[in-house]
Amino acid sequence: MNDFQGFPTSVLENEFIRLEYPTTIGPRIVSLSYKGSPNLLGDVPDITWDTPLGKYFIRGGHRLWISPEIPERTYIPDQPGLHVTEIEGGVELTGVKEISSGVCKRMRIEMDSKQPIVRITHTIINENPGPVTFAPWAITMFRQGGTVILPQPVGNADPHGLLHNRILALWPYTRLSDPRLHLRDDYILVDALPALPPVKLGYTNTAGWLAYWLDGILFQKRFEVQQSRLGHPDGGCNAETYCNDRFVELESLGGLSTLEFGAAAELRETWELYPGLSMPFIPDEIRDLLPR
Repeated sequence: MNDFQGFPTSVLENEFIRLEYPTTIGPRIVSLSYKGSPNLLGDVPDITWDTPLGKYFIRGGHRLWISPEIPERTYIPDQPGLHVTEIEGGVELTGVKEISSGVCKRMRIEMDSKQPIVRITHTIINENPGPVTFAPWAITMFRQGGTVILPQPVGNADPHGLLHNRILALWPYTRLSDPRLHLRDDYILVDALPALPPVKLGYTNTAGWLAYWLDGILFQKRFEVQQSRLGHPDGGCNAETYCNDRFVELESLGGLSTLEFGAAAELRETWELYPGLSMPFIPDEIRDLLPR
């Protein structure tokens, strides 16, 4: 029996990837490795904070949250009762109705049988008696020591080059002088090194992917670029990253929607791993792998 912070886990794997998920709490993914590599994901059992519902453990790995970030809806302590269903090539993890938010969260995890690829469908179902407005928020926490790669829009947004082509959202603690932050025209890079205050930024990502290089392995998260009448959280962000003194995160967000009882919002991601890449700062060997 595998174990994560005292909770039993099960494993999905092919000849390239080993992925581990808890079977009693979540839905979460807590370990991801390539051909026996150390776990790429973060593991922080000691980071907690108090909520009206009890102590919240951030735990680590990959989780599904609700945005905008509101404590009584976002920080819901893990509840027992996860339902695990085996499907062809993977597993479906369905949590119980959350006490405070009134939603039910589900992850459908499907592993490609012949490639280092995992596909994840994140679903949040409104089980409140009335409508609720939110966006699904998929957060992948990693170990530090690597480099975050954020593709930026390049070129004109209109035929004459008169309109803006990018907007960055910056959190109050983020310093533009932070030495971990590299603002470039084609990519923004973040060195995932331990330091305080944290650095967090978000933006409208039209490329539909984010990446993290660590220990010679490139992790790429592709996600849906959703259109929404209500827009996206945090001033229009569908992609964000956060780095503090313990971990770094890649975050994708769906569009805001108002859901009636029983309705659901989905956000799909595809994870790909590329090994044997020796430099983080977008050399040709990495650039050639990334979609345009």
